[in-house]
Amino acid sequence: MSDLLLFLAAEAPKYKWGIFRDVKGCVFGFLVGIALFVLTYIMIQRARAGLKIPEIRHIPGLEAFEEAVGRATEMGRPVHITNYYEYMGDYDTFAFWSYLAHVAKLCAQYDTRIINTNSDYLTMVVNEEIIRQAYLEAGRPDAFNRDDVRFLSDWQFGYTMGVAGIVAREKPAAQFLIGYFYAEALIIAESGNLVGAVQVAATSATAQMPFFVAACDYTLIGEEYYAGAALLSKEPVIYGSVVAEDLMRVAFYALIIAGAILATLKVDALRNAVLF
Repeated sequence: MSDLLLFLAAEAPKYKWGIFRDVKGCVFGFLVGIALFVLTYIMIQRARAGLKIPEIRHIPGLEAFEEAVGRATEMGRPVHITNYYEYMGDYDTFAFWSYLAHVAKLCAQYDTRIINTNSDYLTMVVNEEIIRQAYLEAGRPDAFNRDDVRFLSDWQFGYTMGVAGIVAREKPAAQFLIGYFYAEALIIAESGNLVGAVQVAATSATAQMPFFVAACDYTLIGEEYYAGAALLSKEPVIYGSVVAEDLMRVAFYALIIAGAILATLKVDALRNAVLF
């Protein structure tokens, strides 16, 4: 029995510092997580206090929002904005709300009709309140039409065909495809092309980016979607978080370059220190 216990003890997984498994980089990853948390907290607090923090670079596609709404106003046609994957609590949905508030504010200022189509009825309620608030702040609460905030279907292609039908009937002069999309991306974008709408897309769905680039006039690609939401909202929590993540990314790039140089020179001291 004693031999068996000794054998099991020898084969048992080893731990570092009493809590970490013997996996390379586990302690380093833990420390990076703490560093990111602290950096994010600092950037958010500085943004709230109005102190200077690194600025997010200018994104040309954001200028197209006012241009597209202005064109719809001149033509007397509505603006359409939609997001397929819009479940409550999803980070893409939170980013979408920044864009929706911005477009709704422009439409309210220019007295332009805005149509919002939805695939989730809970998110639709939030979208309705965002648009209502935009018209209220513009001093035109009576111009808000809740019937233009529409739930279509939670089934992907039921929603897609519903959007395509609305675009064909209402003929919006501007269409904003903002958020996370799947196979419906090209169908909706092509429906906008058929009615001659100026189309602006912003998505983090890498698989759909080629379709938006090909079918839309302006496209915010990948992480520009989240950076654009921070720029439009000016919300300290969102802005500070994006800045902190970018600073951490720069630090990672520096570590990767330094690690490549040290590995090339066969200097193992720093690598061993990092891996503990």
